[in-house]
Amino acid sequence: MTLSRAQMTEAARALSAPLYADLPGDVAVSFEFFPPKTEAMEKTLWESVETLTPLAPRFVSVTYGAGGSTRERTHSTVARIARETAIPAAAHLTCVNANRDDIDAIADAYWQAGVRHIVALRGDPPEKGGRFEPRADGYASAAELVAGLKRLHDFEISVSAYPEVHPEAGNLTTDLDAFKAKLDAGATRAITQFFFEPDTFFRFRDQVAAAGIAAEVVPGILPVSNFAQLQRMAVPCGTDVPGWMAHLFAGLDDKPAARQLVAASVAAELCRRLYAGGVRHFHFYTLNRAELAYAICHMLGVRPTVAAAVIRERAA
Repeated sequence: MTLSRAQMTEAARALSAPLYADLPGDVAVSFEFFPPKTEAMEKTLWESVETLTPLAPRFVSVTYGAGGSTRERTHSTVARIARETAIPAAAHLTCVNANRDDIDAIADAYWQAGVRHIVALRGDPPEKGGRFEPRADGYASAAELVAGLKRLHDFEISVSAYPEVHPEAGNLTTDLDAFKAKLDAGATRAITQFFFEPDTFFRFRDQVAAAGIAAEVVPGILPVSNFAQLQRMAVPCGTDVPGWMAHLFAGLDDKPAARQLVAASVAAELCRRLYAGGVRHFHFYTLNRAELAYAICHMLGVRPTVAAAVIRERAA
């Protein structure tokens, strides 16, 4: 990767000065949640939304379960965010187990609820280890879904990207072709799958640029508070979990407070190194818990702002 002079200056500063104390707060953030299953989980989710709202995120997104299994809960959560806050809300939508008419109807319902941003994904099959099988009357790919959504309404559309290559793509060229097809169909930006080495993202950013793709690519950041859970999550995504992470989290299974401190340090260091390489927007996979994401944002100089006060006033 070739760094610009500004990035080289920033990298030098990162090595010679306090890593976080003097950051100017020029970072944008967004957050991902999943729809709650119980009243207790819903309470936790809304406490998290309230905690993160003062940081004035660009948007918050709500996931969509495998095979459309959380369709109603996803819609309810996104609609409530759109209705009760001034934060731009984004709804995940997939192609799995639905025909085009059903998906179009869901998208129309989001538009009527004031939702203008969709995270369009092909989606995971409902059976673990299964393969995606497109329906004859459905959208066969994320690119087809993006095109269909843009025909319906002028949605802002985010899509996924895989810095370590989608497990089903076979090779980088095929994966980049699929990525480009989604952007050509009308997508606005890509949010990456989580990763743990900054060079993984920088290498992918260079590969995207070499392929002639100019769209914004936002790194997806997963603060890890449960290492065993992370290992299970990483396998189907094709995400490499470095050995040094296993060493850092070893012996902390029964020490949740210590795990939180380690998790925040690991994710903040990753973000700081990405920042030194020119990244200015981070998307956090919160797992519906705000503490880690808030702490990392704070270290990156993202603090409650006048804009956040306006959000709170509008939501009141």
